[in-house]
Amino acid sequence: MTWVIHGSAFLRYSHPMNELTAHQLKDLKILARFIQVYCHAKHDQQERGAVPLPPELQPRLRRHVTICPECAELLEHGITKRRLCPLDPKPSCKQCHIHCYGPAYRQKIREIMAFSGRKLLLRGRVDYLWHYFFN
Repeated sequence: MTWVIHGSAFLRYSHPMNELTAHQLKDLKILARFIQVYCHAKHDQQERGAVPLPPELQPRLRRHVTICPECAELLEHGITKRRLCPLDPKPSCKQCHIHCYGPAYRQKIREIMAFSGRKLLLRGRVDYLWHYFFN
């Protein structure tokens, strides 16, 4: 394990993990929820299907994630990138110096986060606001 400088803080640099930590699972649960909200509002219901998730993540979700193939690809990419993130603790993506998403994926994730964040806040999900400001 080595240390890297991030802004004015030192972060541990660890090797990619095979098992997801509790913090990674929480992040992925939120990502899956945001993508599902976006997909249900923007994409055709006919295309949606249940998406296979990592076994560690399934117990944390109340029901299956049903999204279209395009959103399923984005979620799979997000899960892979989160699993391989070498920073411990991981900063939020907007504050990270390592951008693991390519420009196209990054733009799509921003769009999904903005849309779903507003939609969930209007539904009264203040816990997502807490996650945004303090994680």
